Amino acid sequence: MIAAFARRFAVACLVTLGLAGCGRSDDATVVRFWAMGREAEVVGELIADFERTHPGVRIDLQKLPWTAAHEKLLTAFAGDSLPDLCQLGNTWLPEFAALGALEPLDAYVAKSGVVDASDYFPGIWDTNVVDERLLGVPWYVDTRLLFYRRDLLAAAGFDAPPRTWDEWRRMLAAIKRNAGADKYAVLLPLDEFEPLLGLAIQQSDPLLAEHGTRGNFDSTGFRRALAFYVEMFRETWAPPMSDTQIANVWFELGRGFYTFYISGPWNIVEFKKRLPPEALAELRTAPLPGPDGAGVGVGGGTSLVLFAQSKRKAAAWQFVEYLSRREAQLRLHALTGDLPPRRSVWADPQLAGDTLAHAFREQLESVRPAPKVPEWERIANTMQLTAERVVRGGLPFDEGVAALDAQVDAILEKRRWMLARQAPKP
Repeated sequence: MIAAFARRFAVACLVTLGLAGCGRSDDATVVRFWAMGREAEVVGELIADFERTHPGVRIDLQKLPWTAAHEKLLTAFAGDSLPDLCQLGNTWLPEFAALGALEPLDAYVAKSGVVDASDYFPGIWDTNVVDERLLGVPWYVDTRLLFYRRDLLAAAGFDAPPRTWDEWRRMLAAIKRNAGADKYAVLLPLDEFEPLLGLAIQQSDPLLAEHGTRGNFDSTGFRRALAFYVEMFRETWAPPMSDTQIANVWFELGRGFYTFYISGPWNIVEFKKRLPPEALAELRTAPLPGPDGAGVGVGGGTSLVLFAQSKRKAAAWQFVEYLSRREAQLRLHALTGDLPPRRSVWADPQLAGDTLAHAFREQLESVRPAPKVPEWERIANTMQLTAERVVRGGLPFDEGVAALDAQVDAILEKRRWMLARQAPKP
């Protein structure tokens, strides 16, 4: 009896193993892939398609929350346990480049029949180039521009969004007069650095000087941007509020608490879900206005990177190519609302016919990267905190820009020390 049971158990095990192996080779190359946020939740559908067409490669996905991803990556680097492939925010690229953790991709792209640099928005592609080496391939793109209520703008006497800062000033003043004391023309949450960065990136003066080793916030350009930013609060065009003081930005736009909002593509989906139909019918987007004409945006998003320590780079690159294909990028857009980095993908009807996405297509042709230094996120947060103090009256304007330069110089002290000790390039 025991022998018969053992035979039945052995047969059952063989059948189970056989079923588990269907469609998947036991000797497949396993590529470890770390992804974050919403993309990590939906990329499994793309992985399944990839594995069906690439039976020699299996993707082992690990999902990370954005709040823990940076620390997790640094810990893995220190422990020599980074994955083969990763979704990386493009402002993190310079930091991991400085660590020597990233595999240069120039040779891979040169041989690729899928990844064509000329098809990508130039400013977005540039965010992946550090020290003249390509270290990532854009996966999806992000930039911020104006969301606005067309009806509220028309009620103030304007039939088109602003193209210059002076036009925007006139609109903001008129909207505020029309709205009354308890409503505003624009929402600029004081705990976000991105709106001020969007104004500052318009200037010809760089935000950092001396090859990214010192602050340049006392420059004419940044002072001009900060002055306009502060003016919006001093003139009561914007409420001096942080995100924590605004319970629901979608509801507030719907009830006309504000008319303009600087935000990114993720809010296309959110506004469509949350706005009442009558308000959604009046919602539009427009590129950021510039000081004297059409403005530029900040190039953002995430990229796909290979880590230098990986022993499965060839297989990982196959997955990068797959995710870079038109069909995969359209599928990601359908699942998440993420915007594709390739111009050719935008010709598809699901994007070409989206009135809220159209302005992003225009803005993406004119984007610039944030400064490519590992310390950038600390610098951006310092900029935001300083600007908030100036807006709230706790710090005079001139003292604010001087203090900001001093703090940024301190943040960059180690960078200056390291660069001073590097051997000169031949």
